[in-house]
Amino acid sequence: MKIRPIILCGGAGTRLWQNQKKHQAKQFIDLGGWTLIQKTLERIKKPLFDYPIISTNIKYLKDVKKSLKKNKINKYKIVLEPAKKNTAPAMLCSALIKDIPYKQPIIYFAADHLIEKSHILNRSIKKNKSNLDDQNIFIFGIKPNNPSSEYGYFLTKKIKKNINKVVKFVEKPDINKAKKIIKNKGYWNAGIFYLRKDSLINNFQKYQRITYKNCLNAVNKSKYKNNTYYLNKKSFINSVEKSFDYAILEKTKKINAIKLDIPWSDLGSWKEISKIFKKNKLKLFKKKNVYYRPWGRYVNLFKGNNFLVKELTINPNSSISLQKHNHRSEHWMITHGKPLISLNKKKFFRKKDESVFIPSGSIHRIENKFKKPVKIIEVQTGSILKESDIIRYQDIYGRIK
Repeated sequence: MKIRPIILCGGAGTRLWQNQKKHQAKQFIDLGGWTLIQKTLERIKKPLFDYPIISTNIKYLKDVKKSLKKNKINKYKIVLEPAKKNTAPAMLCSALIKDIPYKQPIIYFAADHLIEKSHILNRSIKKNKSNLDDQNIFIFGIKPNNPSSEYGYFLTKKIKKNINKVVKFVEKPDINKAKKIIKNKGYWNAGIFYLRKDSLINNFQKYQRITYKNCLNAVNKSKYKNNTYYLNKKSFINSVEKSFDYAILEKTKKINAIKLDIPWSDLGSWKEISKIFKKNKLKLFKKKNVYYRPWGRYVNLFKGNNFLVKELTINPNSSISLQKHNHRSEHWMITHGKPLISLNKKKFFRKKDESVFIPSGSIHRIENKFKKPVKIIEVQTGSILKESDIIRYQDIYGRIK
């Protein structure tokens, strides 16, 4: 029996768009000719997998169908949530549809995660298929490459030759705690869940009976049209609003880990997204998008929906003007040098791979006090992303009128 991929595609990605009413969900953002949902759909177009089930809501239905068409996926099912109830009800409803046999292995992928070297992931999925039963759940861990406070972690102990049991979850620790967890061989929780349909049902019946009953009714009373299940609203909203982690993982003792050492990110911050553009900047570079200034130059790498990615180069002993913007925020990731940053009344240095957030309306400046150039990947987000949205307070090049 093939493995059924269920893609969770209902998240709004609001962390990227602070204080902005209009924003695009992370999984549909054009990141230079590709989107995260397209990458996810590419990943499941392998003989290992059955056709996909997409869990989403009416707001994203057109975008989901557009992505399926672009990836040439003709066979699929969509399960539409009538309200936001977090991941537990979404995961259960999408598995309860009749298209999935009772004992079929299921794997849940988030539509907005970037996973590279997916052949290693697929190999581990295939290898652990025979270990699935009617009670257990396998989760995937990523070996951390830095002590991040943006991800959850878990710790394990070996119970059989090839099976590691999860003994503890740690939800987004601070940096010092993250360092200790990594020292104890902790892994990032990648949010990929692997289990059989009967195991999912058994766990919900045991630990979340109200949600199970209401989700079953929501599916049984759903309307079906054009490959899409429209879940019954009255039943669905009676389910308990909880994440799968809190609803099931924190309660069951039968959780095993599959550990991977591959590049993975949920691209939950502009710093993480900046790394993608830094990696691809040679592909995106165009001479016509280079602009020279007295302090150095900037290159417009990519114009997205309400965001603009630039690379700034500040020459030695140079400085941009002390300025502010009324209509945009800026996210800086330092890629070279050691800039002195002014942000309102504070001044501080930043090093390579460190980041700075400049909220709209903040007075700020970048100074290069050293002999090597400073390079910064800048992501602007907001309603106006033009040079006209610069109010200068001080400028060593006489550009204040």
